[in-house]
Amino acid sequence: MSKHPRRRFLREKEIKRLLLEFSRKIGCTTEKIFGPKPRIEALKTQDAEFFFIDGKPLIAKLNDILFPTLIFSKVLHFLPQIVIDMGAVPHICNGADIMAPGVCTITRDFKENDLLLITEERHGKPLAVGVALFDSQNMRKIEHGKIVKNIHYISDKIWSLIKN
Repeated sequence: MSKHPRRRFLREKEIKRLLLEFSRKIGCTTEKIFGPKPRIEALKTQDAEFFFIDGKPLIAKLNDILFPTLIFSKVLHFLPQIVIDMGAVPHICNGADIMAPGVCTITRDFKENDLLLITEERHGKPLAVGVALFDSQNMRKIEHGKIVKNIHYISDKIWSLIKN
């Protein structure tokens, strides 16, 4: 068996299943983003599974969680945002989960286990994609402790693979 993973095109059924799951995760119709019949390639590595659309790794799957990669700017704005203060930025970029004291703003309402976009307060740049550990109503009341699980961040293995 080859040490280098190979990309393969997904079949039509696999594409439909993937896009249905992804549209549920981000809350948007994927046909608007990708068109009626996108060609999607999959690449499975030790760390994650990537889905390439037009040659770019726009979607990833890690531990059965499907999410947009940080380069997929077309859909990142569909995700509710958590804006963090500048003091938390280096920690988030090193993989730390998001703690309540570092949060400046929570936009929109969301449920527990929804995907969230983590941005920094100064320029609004996306730093990470995370999973909500609480719904938005409860999260706004929490003053201490972990509130978002960081699953993909700038400088992680997924980011490194995407940039290469």
